[in-house]
Amino acid sequence: MKNNRQDKCPCVAVLGTGSDVGKSIIATALCRYFVNKGISVAPFKAQNMSNNSGVTPEGLEMGRAQIVQAEAARVPPNVDMNPVLLKPTTEDGSQVVVSGKAVATSRAVEYYKKKDELFAQACQSLDKLRQACDLVVIEGAGSCAEVNLLDNDFVNFRTAEYADAPVILVADIHRGGVFAQIIGTLACLPQAFQDRVAGFIINRFRGDIGLFRDGADWIAQQTGKPVFGILPWFNDIVIEQEDSVVLEQSGPRQGSTGEANQIAVIRLPHISNFTDFDPLAASDGIGLEFIDRPTDLAPYRAVILPGAKNTLADLEWLKTSGWNGLLESYCEKGGNVLGVCGGYQMLGKKIFDPDGIEGPRTEADGLGLLPVETVLKAPKTTTLSQFTWNTEAGEGYEIHMGQTLRKGGTALFFVKSRNAIACDDTDGCVSDGGRVMGTYMHGLFDAPGILRRWLTHIGATNTRVPARTGLTARNREYDRLADYFAEHVNMDLIEQRVLV
Repeated sequence: MKNNRQDKCPCVAVLGTGSDVGKSIIATALCRYFVNKGISVAPFKAQNMSNNSGVTPEGLEMGRAQIVQAEAARVPPNVDMNPVLLKPTTEDGSQVVVSGKAVATSRAVEYYKKKDELFAQACQSLDKLRQACDLVVIEGAGSCAEVNLLDNDFVNFRTAEYADAPVILVADIHRGGVFAQIIGTLACLPQAFQDRVAGFIINRFRGDIGLFRDGADWIAQQTGKPVFGILPWFNDIVIEQEDSVVLEQSGPRQGSTGEANQIAVIRLPHISNFTDFDPLAASDGIGLEFIDRPTDLAPYRAVILPGAKNTLADLEWLKTSGWNGLLESYCEKGGNVLGVCGGYQMLGKKIFDPDGIEGPRTEADGLGLLPVETVLKAPKTTTLSQFTWNTEAGEGYEIHMGQTLRKGGTALFFVKSRNAIACDDTDGCVSDGGRVMGTYMHGLFDAPGILRRWLTHIGATNTRVPARTGLTARNREYDRLADYFAEHVNMDLIEQRVLV
């Protein structure tokens, strides 16, 4: 079905009773389900708050959740799908990315003053998507019923109202109190918003679904709205998680803790792009663990410093919490360390911030494990990049504010192109002993050859990397998710409510 109309296509909004109830996964499932039926689909989230971002083919920045949903919809990611992105830098401050470009760093109070202007821009983006496809799947943010924030919330019902979209309200039964989640959410909403809710999906059910049928009937009787489906808990379908809330309970992520090849990722306070390491977690013979408390690093084959949205603050945290001494000792004893983006910057000797991009401090000593120095400055680098590591080729993306100068060691990667423009450049640094590496390349492990080479480099033997990584592997998971979703959700009823 191709949209040749001059009017705007229908939309469906996926809103939640709270944060991390499964909105992103359900929106992703809807995107793949409908595109597999021959319906052209686009995802949309008016405002995303996440440090897990990615780069479009045009070299613009947007939230990874909508990039995942675009992949599920089989369309290139476009910043109209996520026109406003907030990247938290402090407890009450965020970098504001509008239409793919960083425009300011604002505190919440300052941001709310611009909400009407930003909502207008978001509406323009939504209109463009609605004129280009047959269906837009809108994702909300957090709880859609935060009474104290309703006047400033344009991500949930305000967007659904603008799009005249029926709302699927998602609740998480694993948290407990699912009846109160649903009834309480509706009770907190004005009548017009209540009327827009078409029905419910109950997520993360464990046990015999038949035992909950009476509960679903009770919800329908109390609300006059159907339960579209009950999704059982699953662990075998791998979809990128939206944000680091999934890491709040640090510990083993995937793989077995009994593996000989244990790899640790230090969970920084402002960790970003933690999905860089999903291919590691999916490799046989690897145990991947996110850790945030200083501990003996001797058992680990390698330690990774991931990306960070506030490099200087997280560097200070590494020092005050004692990580710096542990990392130095680990390296002296032959341990392997990899820094990605902000982690790469921290491994160097110095970080300068002459314009105060990350706060009042203008410079700081790094961990001193790599012979590099970094200057934080605008403009922000956002590129899709092709690179090689000796004979192995890879594709990744760069998102960083600053430039790093190598003053020793050797380059890690040769960069062949950025944003489809050929170049002759290098990226990263390898220490003279080869044990410490740093790179700006997010997604470096998506290429099986690069992943295999790094595992060999750190001495991780008896491992097997996934035969399919990157988009090829993700497409298989999107199809599995859509099939799973259709098995447990009444899609005929949803289509009756949406495709009108």
